[in-house]
Amino acid sequence: MTTQEAPAYPISGRMFERAARVLPGGVGSSARAVRAGWAPYPPFVASAQGSHLTDVDGHTYIDYLLGLGPMLLGHRNAEVTAAVIKAVTERGTVFGLPHELEAVAAEKVCDAVPGVEMVRFANSGSEAVGTAVRLARAATSRPLILRFEGHYHGWMDTVYWSNHPKLELAGPDDAPVPVAAGAGMAPGVGDSLVISQWNDVAALERVMAEQGNRIAGIITEPMMLNTGCIKPVPGYLERMRELATQHGAVLIFDEVITGFRLARGGAQQRFGITPDLTTMAKGIAGGFPVAAIGGKRALMEMCGDGRYSHSGTYNSNVMAVAAVSATMDILARPGTYEHLDRLGARLLEGFSAAAARHGVAHEVQGIGPVGQLWFTDAPIRSYRDAVRHARHDRFAFWWRQMMDRGVMFHPSQDENLFVSTAHTDADIDRTLDAADEAMAAVAAVGPV
Repeated sequence: MTTQEAPAYPISGRMFERAARVLPGGVGSSARAVRAGWAPYPPFVASAQGSHLTDVDGHTYIDYLLGLGPMLLGHRNAEVTAAVIKAVTERGTVFGLPHELEAVAAEKVCDAVPGVEMVRFANSGSEAVGTAVRLARAATSRPLILRFEGHYHGWMDTVYWSNHPKLELAGPDDAPVPVAAGAGMAPGVGDSLVISQWNDVAALERVMAEQGNRIAGIITEPMMLNTGCIKPVPGYLERMRELATQHGAVLIFDEVITGFRLARGGAQQRFGITPDLTTMAKGIAGGFPVAAIGGKRALMEMCGDGRYSHSGTYNSNVMAVAAVSATMDILARPGTYEHLDRLGARLLEGFSAAAARHGVAHEVQGIGPVGQLWFTDAPIRSYRDAVRHARHDRFAFWWRQMMDRGVMFHPSQDENLFVSTAHTDADIDRTLDAADEAMAAVAAVGPV
């Protein structure tokens, strides 16, 4: 489909008007809102299957949004769906008591993830991160958490700081200060956080030398995936692990996105670095709403012996753990990650080749089935690099060109493109054909 044949979305428009009367912004999450880039309004979904999504106006897309990550197995995976239906039909939904499927799912997660000896299930990544941060403080009796600019660890007050701060508020490069990510935050909460730039070994060493004896935990995405995709520089995560151990801090890997995606055991398996605590969510349950926190037995047992209270009426509900169990079985099959890695590499290499053919300055970053195309004339290694060098205007133009050609992903360069086990070489071929046309359009307009 050419740009001149760009699809119209009249039915989505009418649905958006209706939704806006009862849903703030017409949507259920800020990432789907007009202000997140879905202009003039987001397309409304009619259905999705496998690697494809169809909107209410009849347009079908190859889907790399994948629900913002959870659909690692593609939409409506038959095995996971059948497992959930069977469990609900035969058992029920929520008991307020333990049941066998809970332990079955937990065993499979512990078997998959190197740093997880025990696990508790939750309902969202934000819940899991909130637990991890408090658990680190409970275990160390220390007040501070070290977190990094540009990482998003959920919306809880304890970590909802310095996600995407304005640089004029964020302090100097070598001494960032906490910046609330939204209104309504108690100012004193920021005092419990130490902020640093990511991928800067010298800055990490300096912070730990100065405040290591007061830092309860270090929380990081092992690969930054909330400011586009930024890979760790060689040796950075290894040094973080060393410093956490040296200073007695709890190392927390936020694997809400990387978990089960970069490898069956997540980024920690891929990079060969074992954290003390791990948070997981997207990818753990084939698209069902499930999260988890896991880690070393000595830390996790605090949840069981009363030193730390971890509660939740819907934790380990039947639908959740049935989905986790089935998903773990699928991801354990030989060839699964080879397929994901191969298709992910084809996609990103093809984007880079298209940009190069048309003389468009860019950088691609990614590992396996997740990555991003940066429109930039300088390397992107940190959040501040992205602010200073990424061309969000070009990305938004390219996104629209790709949408018009039947390819779906998020309009913000701060998000990512995801590949699922349901994607095929034919999907990648069609996507790269579209990318070549779209990149030609980007080059033709020059500065956007």
